[in-house]
Amino acid sequence: MSFLSGFLKPKQDNFVRYLIEQAELDVRGLEKLVAYMKDGTSESAEGVNRAEKDADEVRRLLVDELNRTFVTPFDREDIYSLSRAVDDIIDYAHTTVEEMTLLAVAPDQHLLRMAQILLEGSLEIHQALQRIQSHPGVANEHVRRAKGAENQMEKAYRNAVAELFNGPSEPAYIVSMLKKREIYRHLSNAADRADEAANVISDIIVKMN
Repeated sequence: MSFLSGFLKPKQDNFVRYLIEQAELDVRGLEKLVAYMKDGTSESAEGVNRAEKDADEVRRLLVDELNRTFVTPFDREDIYSLSRAVDDIIDYAHTTVEEMTLLAVAPDQHLLRMAQILLEGSLEIHQALQRIQSHPGVANEHVRRAKGAENQMEKAYRNAVAELFNGPSEPAYIVSMLKKREIYRHLSNAADRADEAANVISDIIVKMN
């Protein structure tokens, strides 16, 4: 190994490490989100909030490193876009809990199912990032599964909204319906960001070949 390659390699590894750490914090936060959808406790909510704050710090480190590093393991734009998409997932989880608290929306079975699907997709993204350099073919399989989770979310979202609109027409129910639809949309948007992260990983793998 030359002096130059030895000097640059740790910097390149930093980006993969930061991305994996971001994805790991997504998983940690979404595990707490699933717990919140089961118990509705402030402890579970705080777990989501802590993961979101920690993830923001890791993203700040990654962006700072990106601004100061000439050689990167993947395209700079791909690293930035992937980091942003992965960060958006936990951001949406955080705002979901925040708005449920502000709007006094209690967890239900639809929210629990949607949170579980989001967790499943995030686990696949985490595993894809762990394997992207050493086993890109395996990483691509995890990408495929992550995109499958997004398809499941679309179905769960439509079912949840359909059930809302089949309820009574009393004003109190309509207000409750509008609140819940907004929360459902947050989780659907989170799945869209997971799908975007999967797309960027797929693009990176194609460029590596």
